[in-house]
Amino acid sequence: MKFEIGVGAVRYNEITIMEIPFIRGRFMPDKFDARPPQMDVDVPDEIRILWNERVDPVVKIPNKTLRQVAQLVPKPTAETRILVDKMKAAMAAARGVGLAAPQMGVSERVIIYKLPEENEPLRVVINPKIITMKGEQIGPEGCLSIPYLQGDVKRAKEVTVKGMDMLGRPFKRRATDFEARIIQHEVDHLDGILFIDRAIQETLEWQEVEVLEEDSSVKRSP
Repeated sequence: MKFEIGVGAVRYNEITIMEIPFIRGRFMPDKFDARPPQMDVDVPDEIRILWNERVDPVVKIPNKTLRQVAQLVPKPTAETRILVDKMKAAMAAARGVGLAAPQMGVSERVIIYKLPEENEPLRVVINPKIITMKGEQIGPEGCLSIPYLQGDVKRAKEVTVKGMDMLGRPFKRRATDFEARIIQHEVDHLDGILFIDRAIQETLEWQEVEVLEEDSSVKRSP
């Protein structure tokens, strides 16, 4: 069947997708603000081969950093700026819309994101904390740490997040719809939570290998 994968922490073109049994456990999420149990995922051999061919620094499951609770950043430093620059480059290369420091193998509470619309700024949030959640939305998500997997996730429709900017100044931001989804996805990463933990199990699907091999957006090694 055809499906437009257009909402989540990574965006892809319209492609054919196939369902592969791979989830162990029986968790049906009913709350988007509660900590879910960790889910395991069996990665098909053909998908793992494609992961190995990708040229990007984003760590993939089962990297242990992805399941750790990240550490607070006392204040932004030169090392923080270097990390953020690397995150920006990695996210742009992968055509993603959000990235968290643990996805770079760094267990620190830093996220970046950029809405896909033209002229939208890239936002950096250090020590993000969601302080309000309202409403509900259900939509597809993907993850640069589990490439080529997609599934529907229940999230709050509106959130308020507080954190620090790159100068160490505190701020708050209210976000709705897609931006709220990205923020929740990336903040989850800081607590060792992956989107598969919150996904509606029967909606999780891998992209079809034949289509992936023809997709020019897949980064390959020389």
